[in-house]
Amino acid sequence: MVEISNKYPMSLSIDYPDRALNRLTTFFRIFTVIPIFIILSLLTGGSGQGGGDGGWSYQYAVTGLVVLPLVLMLLFRKKYPRWWFDWNIALIKFSTRVSAYLALLGDEYPSTDEEQAVHLEIPYPDASAALKRGLPLVKWFLAIPHYIILFFLFIAVLVSVVIAWFAILFTGRYPRGLFDFVVGVVRWSLRVEVYALLLTTDRYPPFRLWDD
Repeated sequence: MVEISNKYPMSLSIDYPDRALNRLTTFFRIFTVIPIFIILSLLTGGSGQGGGDGGWSYQYAVTGLVVLPLVLMLLFRKKYPRWWFDWNIALIKFSTRVSAYLALLGDEYPSTDEEQAVHLEIPYPDASAALKRGLPLVKWFLAIPHYIILFFLFIAVLVSVVIAWFAILFTGRYPRGLFDFVVGVVRWSLRVEVYALLLTTDRYPPFRLWDD
């Protein structure tokens, strides 16, 4: 089915902290994130991945996200239960807030339910009309080129976050260029997650950091 809009059906923006960030919580960020990361790990079956790159959310738990039941439901019924969608989106938004906090993109402690500075929009799909029945079986394979590129981008993000850590400690500011790059990688990884795991769109993710 031809899509009416050229805009990819996922958008992410994170408010740039145009102010002095908290140097103390920045210095101890790897420790201050532990309580909220434990909660996130419990929700995802303890299989969340991370290490300070701020852009790993597409790797988050298939055990936390409703994925395999969705594959079967789309394959045999061509339906996407709304409550499964709501759970997945809530979990993705929460994990993205935690990722943003760990990547020093802000110093507001991640909320379990409030949007805060992370604005993520993923529209609910019309499964019967817009999603192909058998495509969920191969999306993980089709997304392999993205996984390869994102692997190297995450290395660059890790380096960027380390540089930003020093910059915040000395100046109180997150360099805008590094901020936009890290957010861009998070955005890219989420587009892949929407395509290969959330299964809310059949449109192949673009190879770019920015939104449409």
